[in-house]
Amino acid sequence: MGDGRQYWSYIALHDEVAALRHLLERDDLSGPFNLTAPEPLTNREVTAAMGRVLHRPTLFPVPAPVLRGVLGEMAGDVLGSARVVPKRLLESGFTFAFPGIEDALRAA
Repeated sequence: MGDGRQYWSYIALHDEVAALRHLLERDDLSGPFNLTAPEPLTNREVTAAMGRVLHRPTLFPVPAPVLRGVLGEMAGDVLGSARVVPKRLLESGFTFAFPGIEDALRAA
């Protein structure tokens, strides 16, 4: 969508539940934690991985002006970018079962 260079956070459902349990079971952890996969990817990379996993072509992106016309103010949520990493979660000893996008998609 748009130019495809915006970062998109993702996490496998299994890893999200495991991370929440990890945080709830540890009395020494508090404050904010990013629940996202350890390797940030762009929209272009996520879309390509979805095409490979679903065996579907990903031929062309949806131009930003079209998204703004269809979604209005919500287009900012789709076209925005944040390169988020789970630094504190990893430092706490959490291990992802599905750290890569293709494994996370297949686990869904």
